[in-house]
Amino acid sequence: MSGIVLVTGAGGFLGSHVVRKLVAEGRRVRAFVRRSTNVEGISDLPVEWAYGDVTDREAVAAAVAGCESLFHCVVNTQAWLRDPAPMHRVNVEGLRNVMDAALAEGIKRFIFTSTIATIGINGTGVSTEEDRFNYGRTAGNYIRCRVEAEELFFGYVREHGLPGIAMNVANTYGPGDYALTPHGRLLSAAAFGELPVAIDAGLACVGVEDAAEAMLLAEKKGRIGERYIVSERWLTQQQLYEMAADQAGRKVRFRKMPIWMLYALGFGADVVSKLRGRDSQLSVESARLSHILPDMDASKARRELGWSPRPVEESVRAAVDFYKTRRGYAHPPPKGEGDRA
Repeated sequence: MSGIVLVTGAGGFLGSHVVRKLVAEGRRVRAFVRRSTNVEGISDLPVEWAYGDVTDREAVAAAVAGCESLFHCVVNTQAWLRDPAPMHRVNVEGLRNVMDAALAEGIKRFIFTSTIATIGINGTGVSTEEDRFNYGRTAGNYIRCRVEAEELFFGYVREHGLPGIAMNVANTYGPGDYALTPHGRLLSAAAFGELPVAIDAGLACVGVEDAAEAMLLAEKKGRIGERYIVSERWLTQQQLYEMAADQAGRKVRFRKMPIWMLYALGFGADVVSKLRGRDSQLSVESARLSHILPDMDASKARRELGWSPRPVEESVRAAVDFYKTRRGYAHPPPKGEGDRA
């Protein structure tokens, strides 16, 4: 493939790594970002810039013009919002705008960034792409929004011939998290002694560079109309945070917080948020997201795409090294007798 490749959300955590890998392959890349976006992750790269918002149909059409492939990496992950309308505008209506423009332009491959949250839960505790979403009653606004986006996407594939492939990406970790994703913020806090506990739960994880590699492989080898789980392995929060603290030079063992206590804190935060008229990242919704998702089987991506990710532990350690640099640590922070978590 030699034409222009458009990456929407090119300044984001995953999007910036997709851009970097495309440029490394010698591809012509057009980066679609808002003018307010932090683009530190790709500012040194020889890319063509296109500015706008996915909710602006004219800006999207102008960005897509002349492109051959499209990586849609725009996601609003603000699960804590009391009003889900902003998430819906970006994740659903914005996606629709990009797909309409892609069809009009005759895009040959459309790689859609979805999430493992749209995968269903089965009795084994390990889900695959065959497990359809089945927990709508307990899912909050964020998950329902992402499910609606994926259903819209596959509707376009079936009914309009969009040459699309969905990538169901797990929690990503690694360097280049300039704006701090919600899970990156927690990892950083755990690494540097600002988070004293770990939730008694686990999550599917993957290195962000490996997730980006899966996206590029999907463009080359993925089957249109399929979805691929992008996850390296399951880690408990305690494992994840102790690994991060160790890389930061802190030998600690995190206390486990029971799920019920997190829900209680989330409920209290919701009450305060409602009274003050402000959104809070701690909420019942964020509590639910911290434990509701099962482990994920990514063997389909390994088999069909030839994806071979590195152990996610390497990416977690690289993430902490990146956070050290951002915080101005030339060396690991000093250990102290009071370091207890």
